[in-house]
Amino acid sequence: MLRTFTMKRCFLFVLLLGLFVAAAPAQSIIFVVRHAEKMDNAGNDPDLADAGRARAERLAKMLKDAGISAVYTTEFKRTQQTAAPLAKALGLNVRIVPAKETAPLTAKLRDLHANALVVGHGNTIPDLIKAFDITTSISIAENDYDNLFVVVLEEKPRLIHLHY
Repeated sequence: MLRTFTMKRCFLFVLLLGLFVAAAPAQSIIFVVRHAEKMDNAGNDPDLADAGRARAERLAKMLKDAGISAVYTTEFKRTQQTAAPLAKALGLNVRIVPAKETAPLTAKLRDLHANALVVGHGNTIPDLIKAFDITTSISIAENDYDNLFVVVLEEKPRLIHLHY
């Protein structure tokens, strides 16, 4: 019951955020998530587990009306599989950027002037958020998959931290 309530609040927030951005087109919003739950003991590039596929579908439902026009993932299957339901729903191609290339990705996102989803990893997301001059300390535990970081790119970028 509590998880459903949190999911509903998060969905409402994203919907309201989309309306806000529609009224202020000069801003971009970057939604950043860690890949969903991966299969255990599946090598260096595992697929998503059943729970991960379900989480990816929830993410797609939640963000489908957020005005996203670009989706970025790393070269790993788990990030691409997390982004796939939303990209498919929006008719977008997933843009793959190597996990270690934080600076080029940040530059692309700043130049995009549109809303985007970035699916990364527990060890890459903190650096990505820092690259937007956000000083909030981010730490993602190994078994933590429900963070939704919302970076509002304006004169002084802001971070909103949600869970889904």
